[in-house]
Parts: sequence; structure tokens; C-alpha cells
Amino acid sequence: MLALIGAGCSNAPAVTGSSGGNSTAATHERAVKFAECMRTNGVSAFPDPNASGQLTIDALANSSSVDPNTAVFKQALSACKDLQPPGFTGYKRSPEQQSAALKFAQCIRDNGVKDFPDPAPDAPLVDTNRIPSAATNGGITILNAAMRKCGQYASAAGVHGSK
Repeated sequence: MLALIGAGCSNAPAVTGSSGGNSTAATHERAVKFAECMRTNGVSAFPDPNASGQLTIDALANSSSVDPNTAVFKQALSACKDLQPPGFTGYKRSPEQQSAALKFAQCIRDNGVKDFPDPAPDAPLVDTNRIPSAATNGGITILNAAMRKCGQYASAAGVHGSK
């Protein structure tokens, strides 16, 4: 999977580091609420999270008809701003999370994706639209392999996913 982001979907801060039996169910429930909020606010094609409660930028920007640059998307995101997960557009990572995000980006570059950009504190950790090599033959495979190797940094940046 590409670019997993955990979706915190309550008015409380997103859970970024817990592990336990109920955290997956709670994360999934909150992610569903975030997706529902986006659909309720006009982004009808906004995808549901996977069973672990994860939403992917790949699914959002590349595998769905959702265009994050439209006025409707931006308005929905504004309406759902309290539900945004870490690393999702409009959410700002803490200084510690941003430090880990920069280490993640360097690790990805060190593992074969030379054009991987440093993420801004309020931008997604991975945006395949900003990685030209991801669109090349085999580019996603190389990116996915690098992401598996650099997962500890993504986790520290507040992004969680399944393998």
C-alpha cells in the first residue's frame, strides 16, 4: 500500500502512537466518520478507510475520482478540519513529528526514490503527485519497497498503516 495515513475522526486529537486491542476499532470508527464528513460536504467519491481504519493518499489522489484541488474538496476539508488525520492536508505535524517526517523523506531518497520531496508540516507525508518517478514503469514498486524500509519514521511522524 502506498502512503498510509491514519484518520483520526473525532473532535479529540488523533491517536498517533497507541497500540492495543481496541485502537484499530477506534481508529476505523473515526476514519469512517471523517470519510462520511467529507462525503456529506460534497466529496461524494471520498473513499472509505480499509479495515484497519487507514486512508491512503494513493487511493484518494490516484485511484479515485477525488481531486483535492477542487473548491468542493477544499470546502469539505474546511468543514471536516477537526477530523483530519496527522499528515493530511490542513493538519500540522508537531515539531517532533515533522523531524521524523524529514528523516522519512531522507530514508526514502536513500532507498532509491531520489526525487522524493521533503514534506511541509501541513502537507501529506507522501504525495505521489509530487514524485515524478512514481509515474514511471516500476516507480511505485520502488517507492513501496522504500516505504517498507522507512516505516519507523512514518510512524514517528504520526502516520500508521498496515504492511
